Amino acid sequence: MFVKRTIIFANGDLPDLEKARALLHDDDFIIAADGGTRHVLALGRIPNIIIGDLDSLPANFEPSTFNGEIIRFSQDKNETDLELAIHHALTLNPEQVIILAALGGRLDQTLGNIALISNPFIPHPSSFILRLDDGIEEVFFCHDNCEIKGTSSEIVSLIPWQGEVAGIVTSGLKWALQNETLYPHKTRGISNEMLGDLATVQIKSGLLLIVHRRINK
Repeated sequence: MFVKRTIIFANGDLPDLEKARALLHDDDFIIAADGGTRHVLALGRIPNIIIGDLDSLPANFEPSTFNGEIIRFSQDKNETDLELAIHHALTLNPEQVIILAALGGRLDQTLGNIALISNPFIPHPSSFILRLDDGIEEVFFCHDNCEIKGTSSEIVSLIPWQGEVAGIVTSGLKWALQNETLYPHKTRGISNEMLGDLATVQIKSGLLLIVHRRINK
């Protein structure tokens, strides 16, 4: 199976349903990671697949009436439901994987979810998009070069992940970096600002976490 965009709903916070709705396309392939089903239903959509140990499904959801696919795992497992959902999504060979409701709430879950998308075994061609998003913030990793699309004055933070990131060159950000290094024990990359509707980042080595916070309109 080939799908252009796969949307995964995790079981975390989704602070603004309408901002989340704006991220969706009519032809998206939707995977609900167990309790993420509640967000899909709240948006008036039906998941194509529900995956996980099914211990967090909404009380008003009846699996026997669901026409999509259910992939059930034992509760005695080593992975979170979201990790299982990501693994399955990648088997569909999508061009984009957008993960909703994976930010906020429990800090351990949020950190774990960010770590999931840093997996070095996930292929990262320049055309492939993998990010966490809730309509307010988007989070993704820059492996060599990337674009941030938004609006002037929106916040962009550049955070070195797992070590220093060298050879950073930015454009479209208020405080530019020109072939510079960011270190994980320093906060220099926090709270930069977009100058317009597009910013770019290039790096020579390391792994750079991009956190883009949109203006609340």
